[in-house]
This record gives sequence, structure tokens and C-alpha cells, in this order.
Amino acid sequence: MIIQVLHCPYCQGTDIVKNGKTRQGKQRFMCREELCQGRTFLLNYAYAGQSRQVKQQIVDMALNGSGIRDTARVLHVSTNTVLKELKKKPLTSSK
Repeated sequence: MIIQVLHCPYCQGTDIVKNGKTRQGKQRFMCREELCQGRTFLLNYAYAGQSRQVKQQIVDMALNGSGIRDTARVLHVSTNTVLKELKKKPLTSSK
């Protein structure tokens, strides 16, 4: 029997529970740490543009001077995904 310890991609917490399935049949997980307040995530996204790693690569490539179409072509995502990620405002804490 193999036990896999899951970590939340947002807060790196380990208090993770299963939280249903998506329409495509992929397992959804929910973080029960106080920092996340019940955020859900998937381990394997159907579309690569939704993963945190690709989103970070989009921002990194933009900071290094890559164009929108070039970034989309290299990462195999649509130009709309690149634009949407670049237009996001940084999160501010409301404390």
C-alpha cells in the first residue's frame, strides 16, 4: 500500500481531503488549512494553462521580454490565456 502525502499548491499545507470530481472525471481536492479557507485544486489539469507552473512561466517570460504570441506558442496555450494571466492584479491582504 502506497500513501501519497499531498501538499496544497497555495499554502503547502497537508490537511487535504477529497472534494468530488470534475465533469471530466478528475479528482478534486480541498485544502482545510486556515490560510486557504477551503480552496480547491486538481493534481492534473486537463488544460495546461490552468496549472500554477505554466502561469508562473507566463509571468516569467513576460518579464524577460517575450511577446504574447511567442509565449503562447512555446507553452502550448492560447493567447487569451496569456493575456488573462498578465492582466491579473496582485493579491493584497485585507488584514
